[in-house]
Amino acid sequence: MSVRDRLHRRLMDELTAGGALRSKEWRAAAEAVPRHEFLRGGFFRRVPGGSSRAAWRPVEENASEWLAGCYTDESLVTQIAGTIRPEDVRGEILREPTSSSTLPSLVLRMLEEARIEPGMNVLEIGTGTGYSTALLCTRLGDGSVTSVEYDQDVAARAHQALAAFGAHPTLVSGDGLHGHPDNAPYDRIISTCGVRTVPAEWVRQTRPGGQILVPLAGWLGAGELVRLTVQEDGTASGPVLAGGVHFMLARPQLPPVLGLLPDLSGGKERGALVGANVLDDWVTRFVAQFAVPAAQRLRLSTDGRDEHVLIDVESESWAALHEGDGHWTVRQGGPVALWDAVEEGLGRWRAAGVPGLERATVRVTPESQSITWPPTTTPAPPAP
Repeated sequence: MSVRDRLHRRLMDELTAGGALRSKEWRAAAEAVPRHEFLRGGFFRRVPGGSSRAAWRPVEENASEWLAGCYTDESLVTQIAGTIRPEDVRGEILREPTSSSTLPSLVLRMLEEARIEPGMNVLEIGTGTGYSTALLCTRLGDGSVTSVEYDQDVAARAHQALAAFGAHPTLVSGDGLHGHPDNAPYDRIISTCGVRTVPAEWVRQTRPGGQILVPLAGWLGAGELVRLTVQEDGTASGPVLAGGVHFMLARPQLPPVLGLLPDLSGGKERGALVGANVLDDWVTRFVAQFAVPAAQRLRLSTDGRDEHVLIDVESESWAALHEGDGHWTVRQGGPVALWDAVEEGLGRWRAAGVPGLERATVRVTPESQSITWPPTTTPAPPAP
C-alpha cells in the first residue's frame, strides 16, 4: 500500500470513528475520491502566533507536508484576497482567505445530513476545489449533479480537477444565489458557503418535499447548518442541526464596509434589559441575528470607556452599549432601534425556556426568515 493510500485509509477510519461517515455508501464514495487530486497547486496554512491579523504561508505541492496535509481533517485555504494562490506567494501573507477546501468531516457530515439518495437531482452551491462535487458524482452519477461556483478562476481549476478525476457534472460559473433554473426542479440543494438569508430562488427551484441544506450564518459571526423542507405553498422550514459551523459567506452577501461611523454621542438612551456581553455567546449571537440580520458588531473605546456597537449600514441605524456600576445602558439612533429588536428576539427565546438550537425551527418565506421554538413549561432563567 502506498503512502497516499495509507493516509487516505487512516482518514476514512478517523471520519467513521468520529461519526462523520455513518453509511457504507458515503464511505465507499469517500474512499473512491482522492482529496489530494483536488489540492494540486498547494494550499495555505495559518502561521501560529504573530499579529492579531492572521498570517498565511503557502504549502506547495512539492513540499514534504503537502500530501499529509491533504489527508488531515482540516480546512485548507486555497485562495487569498480573491486572486492569490499558493504558487503566487513566497514567505507569508496578511490577507483574508476567499476560498478553501472544507474539512472532510464536515463535507461528509453535510452529505449525510442532506439525505441524498441515488436517483435524486442535486444542485451544489459553491464548487470550490471540486472535492465535494466529485463525492456527489461518485454516488449519484454525473448527470444528477449541477454545481455553481462564483469565482471564475476557482471554477476553472475545479473543472480541470474533476475532468482529470473522470467526473463531468454540469458546472456553472456564476452567482449561486440565483441557483440554476435550467436543471430545476431539484430534489436537494446543498450549499458549501454560508448565507445570511436563504435565496427565494433556491426555494422555487426545489420541488415540494425536496430539501435545502445550508450553513445559515450572519454578520454577527455565528453559523449553523439548517435543513429546510420545501412546502407546496412556496415556503420552507426545518430544524437547526446544532453544532456550530464556520463557512465563508457567499461573496454577494458579505457585509458592506462600515466606512465613516455615525455620531454615536446622540440618540435616545435608556437602561438595557440585557447587556452586550450576551453576544459573546455563539448560540445567543445566532438567535440575535434573526432580529438584526443587517447589523455588524464592533467594540470601541470612547473617552476611556468601552462601548459595544451594532451598526446597520443600509438603514443607517446604530446602538451603542456600555456598562457601569453593574448596569448596562444603551443609546440608539436611526430609523431602526437595533437593541430593541435584539431584546425582543432574545426575549422570545427566553420565554420558550432558552432551549437548545437543536429544538429550533427555521422558516423561510419569500418575504422573511424566522426562528421559533416549541412552547415549554420550564421557567426561563433570569436575564444576564
